[in-house]
Amino acid sequence: MDADGGPEERALAFDCGGERLYGILSLPARGAGASRGVLVVVGGPQYRAGSHRQFTLLARDLAQGGVPVLRFDYRGMGDSEGAIRPFDEVEDDLRAAIDAFMAAAPDLREVVLWGLCDAASAIGMYAARDPRVAGLVLLNPWVRTEDGLARATLRHYYRARLRDPAFWKQLLRGGLDWRRSLASLLALLRKARGTPAPAASGATATASLPERMRAGLQEFRGQVLLVISGADLTAREFCDLADADRAWKGVLAPPRVTRRQIDDADHTFSRRAWRDQVARWTAEWLRSW
Repeated sequence: MDADGGPEERALAFDCGGERLYGILSLPARGAGASRGVLVVVGGPQYRAGSHRQFTLLARDLAQGGVPVLRFDYRGMGDSEGAIRPFDEVEDDLRAAIDAFMAAAPDLREVVLWGLCDAASAIGMYAARDPRVAGLVLLNPWVRTEDGLARATLRHYYRARLRDPAFWKQLLRGGLDWRRSLASLLALLRKARGTPAPAASGATATASLPERMRAGLQEFRGQVLLVISGADLTAREFCDLADADRAWKGVLAPPRVTRRQIDDADHTFSRRAWRDQVARWTAEWLRSW
């Protein structure tokens, strides 16, 4: 424990399928007795500190406010043992991390899973399978499909480019390979016309990623905080899907789903103001239920 009575941080090692996983536990001052903790799940090719140390700083902020936090590396990531695996195959890792978290903080009765990008997708598909999970924080969820990316790129990137005077100046000065740009545009148009995967009744192995995530969230009955970056193509692809698809609208419509957006934020909330806003929203949301 810190000398000033602040949060305590310590390493935590635990087993998953015969391999050692490693994380950092951030605990409030002794005697806080919190019954709800936050498990920060890593997304993409990074480890438990997060981009710009976002996960480290978030954990310390929440622990300072009385919320225990565990951030960890699942198998194949960071310091943890094992082979790297796809984000949609980490169910055992999540379960083992929750087991270890609740053993290390025995006052815990429930956990909230917090994830960015494909970690948001992973926890969205997992949560309904574990009754200990009471809430989800989903930041810029990854629902990538070839046609979905093409539509998002056309709608948000190319539309903005065509409205940008600098683009037309560059084109008129011959500073742009217009043939290559046109070929790229036509290729995107072909992909955007692709036939979406048929709606699935559940999260099956043959369903598309968006359908599996939707099915998982539909089954989950806990609280959800959805945080969106306005200047992120991954987030725009998710929003386009959620706004256009009736089933997705039904998943996100209930009062238990809280939605927040930072209009100018990038994918990883790289500026301090964006990162701090995410931490404040997380803490406020946790206190609201």
